[in-house]
Amino acid sequence: MNQTAIFWPMLLHVALVYAVYVLISKRRISAVKSGSAKPAQFRENQVEPPESIFVRNNLANQFELPVLFYAACLSLFVTGGVTIITLALAWVFSLSRIVHAWVHVTSNRIRYRRPIFTLGYLVLAGMWVGLVVALLRAP
Repeated sequence: MNQTAIFWPMLLHVALVYAVYVLISKRRISAVKSGSAKPAQFRENQVEPPESIFVRNNLANQFELPVLFYAACLSLFVTGGVTIITLALAWVFSLSRIVHAWVHVTSNRIRYRRPIFTLGYLVLAGMWVGLVVALLRAP
C-alpha cells in the first residue's frame, strides 16, 4: 500500500477549512453591507449576526475532532500503518466533515448534524484502532 495515500483525505479536509474561511468572510461582508452587523462586532466575536454564526461555529469545529484526524493520519504514515482499511476510514472521515459542514452552515438541523458527526467520530476511532494494530504488528 502506498503510505502517502493517507495525505489525500487530509488535503480534502484542508480544502474544506479554506472553503469555510471563505464562506465566513462572505457572510460577514454581506452582513455588514446589509446593515445587520457592524465591523466592530467581529473584533471580539461577542455578537455574531445570524448569517455568520453557524459558519463561525463550524469553523471552530474544524479545529476540534479533526486535530485527532491529522494526528492519526501522520502516525499511520510514520509507522507504515496505512492500509486499505485505514485509508478508507480516512476518506469517510473527510467526507463526513464535508457533509457535517454543509448541514452546519445551511439548515444547522441537529437531527441531521448529530448522526453525521457521530459517523465521523466512530470512523476516527477506527483509524486509531488501526494504528494500534499497526503498532502491535511492528517488529
